[in-house]
Amino acid sequence: MPIAPDTFFLDPRAEGTLQSQIQKMVAQGILSGRFRLGERLPSSRELARHLGVSRITVTLAFTELLADDYLTARGRSGYYVSDNAPQPHAFTPARRVDTVDWSRALSQRFSGGSGMIKPADWQKYRFPFIYGQTDPTLFDHANWRLCAVQALGQKDFSALTSDYYESDDPRLIEFIARHSLPRRGILAEPDEILITMGAQNALWLAAQVLLNQRRRAAFEDPCYPALRDILHQSRCTLSPVPVDADGLVPEHIPEDTHVVFTTPSHQCPTTATMPLSRRQALLDRAAQKDMLIVEDDYEFEMSFLKSPSPALKSLDTEGRVIYVGSFSKSLFPGLRLGYLVGAAPFIREARALRSTVLRHPPGHIQRTTAYFLSLGHYDALIRRMGRAYHDRRREMESAIDDLGLTIAGQGSFGGSSLWMRAPEGTDMAQVAETLRAQSVLIEPGHPFFATPDGPRNFYRLAYSSIAPGLIREGLRRVQSALPA
Repeated sequence: MPIAPDTFFLDPRAEGTLQSQIQKMVAQGILSGRFRLGERLPSSRELARHLGVSRITVTLAFTELLADDYLTARGRSGYYVSDNAPQPHAFTPARRVDTVDWSRALSQRFSGGSGMIKPADWQKYRFPFIYGQTDPTLFDHANWRLCAVQALGQKDFSALTSDYYESDDPRLIEFIARHSLPRRGILAEPDEILITMGAQNALWLAAQVLLNQRRRAAFEDPCYPALRDILHQSRCTLSPVPVDADGLVPEHIPEDTHVVFTTPSHQCPTTATMPLSRRQALLDRAAQKDMLIVEDDYEFEMSFLKSPSPALKSLDTEGRVIYVGSFSKSLFPGLRLGYLVGAAPFIREARALRSTVLRHPPGHIQRTTAYFLSLGHYDALIRRMGRAYHDRRREMESAIDDLGLTIAGQGSFGGSSLWMRAPEGTDMAQVAETLRAQSVLIEPGHPFFATPDGPRNFYRLAYSSIAPGLIREGLRRVQSALPA
């Protein structure tokens, strides 16, 4: 007897094509042991009628399962579970009684940091003033897909399957060296560039290589919360340095600092742009006190108002600046691809550390990105995003002015967010919860500050993922939620 068709059902919440859902449904039935070796499946006609899909959809799903040896076809008698199909594990897991005292067993703790938590379902909100997410209306899906397919081709088989050990995709390194870095005034050799799993991984590698319990790190206050967590984990001495309207103040950096972490082009989160005179003063202080500088240039691509200032590293004549770049901000955050640029001895150690932790970023991702960049799709995407962000920013500023909201910081070159200030005494974490119930997402500013007693009346509004026509109504709701 064949397996009854009514044991099959499609989950309305499932993703993917109907063909892939049916293929997955049958494969999971075999892997779980519900369908046994040699059992006959319903005919494609019966199953199609039961599921309410076309017969060709079922036939194509069965054909894929035949190719993977989950099913076998026997003449005109139909499809059967193959004798060579994977079999479920034939064991019963033992009942576990956890007797470990984890409060004593854990030698270090990494949870409970100050990092911000962003809702995974942010796209369901009508007014997502949320930072760092991809707008599907702007992203070049078609060309990214073509580049991914090209990277899967036989010509790129080695890039797809090889273990690079400590190396990176030479095509991606070449593009960064010849195109990305010169746009920031930086010249670097291949042995001075390391691909990372995003900018955050780059910051972690830099902290691990440069810091220990006997060294001091200075960082901006407020700053990127994940950086502060990374520095805490390095167990170094921490020195938060308050920023002003021009970013980090060099004179306020403690003299015994070993490494300074800064975001001079778009200070995170205030978006302040450090003037050239202050950049030179920072480099001079680093030279006088024998400091190193880690420059996070996370958003330089979004300079749509005017050309960005030269990168701090481009002004560095002593090799003191380590540069962090990222494609995750300008392409999409799930890409997790960034890079470190620094002196060859530093990159050598960072490369060795990366190798012990994750070997290297996946070759297919690197080659796909290399194609997307080298074929000109990336620059076209950046221009399209710049025009869209420019329009959204003008609408943001117009609505903010009309509604009487207060901008605390806005980058002079562009960016994708505004740093806002609410009236004194306002707890923006509570306001954010109130606004979520009205389908509005904002980012409270408190996690960006170094101390628990930092100000609570700041917040960040990003315009990278909200439709221009919804900005004014979203800001009206923000204004209504604030105290008079």
